Amino acid sequence: MEDLSKRYYRIGDVASILNIPTSTLRFWEKEFTIIKPVRNQKNTRLYTPKDIETIKMIHFLVKEKGLKLDAAQALIRRNRDGVSKQFEVIERLKGIKAKLQTLNHYLGKVKE
Repeated sequence: MEDLSKRYYRIGDVASILNIPTSTLRFWEKEFTIIKPVRNQKNTRLYTPKDIETIKMIHFLVKEKGLKLDAAQALIRRNRDGVSKQFEVIERLKGIKAKLQTLNHYLGKVKE
């Protein structure tokens, strides 16, 4: 998982962290009312770590689960906590899987 220790992130930073184009972030911002980055005096979008977690949840629903935007938005409105918990569990499982794959790789080298 990424270290989200800064207070604010620019749109390019968020796109890099999530590996999605900035145009997708701008589009999702228009479609999902729950994405509300603050803007500075130069009108630059500044995302908080909480915003990034919300965008990760949307990414999970749209890109990984294959939901259409309106279905993802309805699901978040209906059961945001449930979606958030499901997303968190899947993210933890992905982390565990990655660690196990790394261990398996090194165990394979030890056997050789």
